[in-house]
Amino acid sequence: MSTAEREARLLLSLIGEPGDPRLTGLVADLGASRVLAALRDQDEHGELRDSLTERLRSTRVEDVVAAATRRGIRFVTPLDDEWPVGLDDLGNGPVLHERGGVPIGLWVRGPLRLDEACAGSVAVVGARSATTYGTGVAGEIGAALAEAEVGVVSGAAFGIDQAAHRGALAVRGPSVAVLACGVDRAYPAAHAELLRYLADVGLVVSEAAPGWAPMKVRFLARNRLIAALTRGTVVVEAAVRSGALNTANWASGLSRLLMGVPGPVTSATSQGVHQLIRARDALLVTRGAEVLEAVSAAGAHTLPSAQAPADARDRLTHLQRQVLDAVPVAAGASSRSIARTAGLTDSVVREALGRLDEAGFVERAGGRWRLRSARYPPRLPGMALEPP
Repeated sequence: MSTAEREARLLLSLIGEPGDPRLTGLVADLGASRVLAALRDQDEHGELRDSLTERLRSTRVEDVVAAATRRGIRFVTPLDDEWPVGLDDLGNGPVLHERGGVPIGLWVRGPLRLDEACAGSVAVVGARSATTYGTGVAGEIGAALAEAEVGVVSGAAFGIDQAAHRGALAVRGPSVAVLACGVDRAYPAAHAELLRYLADVGLVVSEAAPGWAPMKVRFLARNRLIAALTRGTVVVEAAVRSGALNTANWASGLSRLLMGVPGPVTSATSQGVHQLIRARDALLVTRGAEVLEAVSAAGAHTLPSAQAPADARDRLTHLQRQVLDAVPVAAGASSRSIARTAGLTDSVVREALGRLDEAGFVERAGGRWRLRSARYPPRLPGMALEPP
């Protein structure tokens, strides 16, 4: 990218609203230099030109760049080496809520390379007013992903976002916060320390220029970045009207894997997630290992099928179970009586009872058989119960 094109993108980033499809579309079609020249000539793009003229006149690029450099903030553009290629999908993706398009550039703060931190990463998003259950699950997912060196991307908000970032940071894994304000601002203010730490060891990213305040439309624009930067999105707790669902819509529209963590069916906080799962838009996941299995290449992080632990009774043959079910609990019975109850011959039952006695399932007293006392459980695997 030429120096002129880069400088044009930098200036357009300082005057244009994040995700404004009019601006991102023009830049994608014409290039930043031509769009900026047209704005300065004031002979084209009337409505867009009018909304940007005042910012164009008042913006001092040199001052902004100098202040950003002092704070360790850099501007990354689509043709820079560290640009995440996943963001380019926004050029063909849906324009939800009229906030779309490939970003003109991103303001980045932190030591990691943006492309490497986001390669194969997973977004974890959800309710700000999260429950203890939700934050616990989000934290576990964040930690499990980070331990596997999978980047965790979220928005640094209260609730699920915070828990996901903290889970990743707790195991010293990569984490990226995508903001709806300048990367030099702490929003929410209570997360100033979290954002400072993320800027020290991870990344803080925004399409909004340094110093810009958070606004609702900027959150909607920010959500598309979270979805596009990542391989998949996990929604942990989201009501039927939720910003997290906006991110989920972007993930689906960009053909990213969408996952949802179920909550109590009575919880309003999880109704939005349940709707995603019910509509089959989202894969149901309950823990970090399942998320890893879903986003990993075939054969990597594969989980065994869930099943109860095997016990001694699982080692019995079908015939031995049939005999065991016919043995009384307390009052003993003869082998002949047990045979009648089981519907088997006496010789078959006597052989089975001998093996069940050997394994500790039954006991014999006075020539009569009964189940062995619960105080003396059957012996665990080690003795073959199958007939020789």
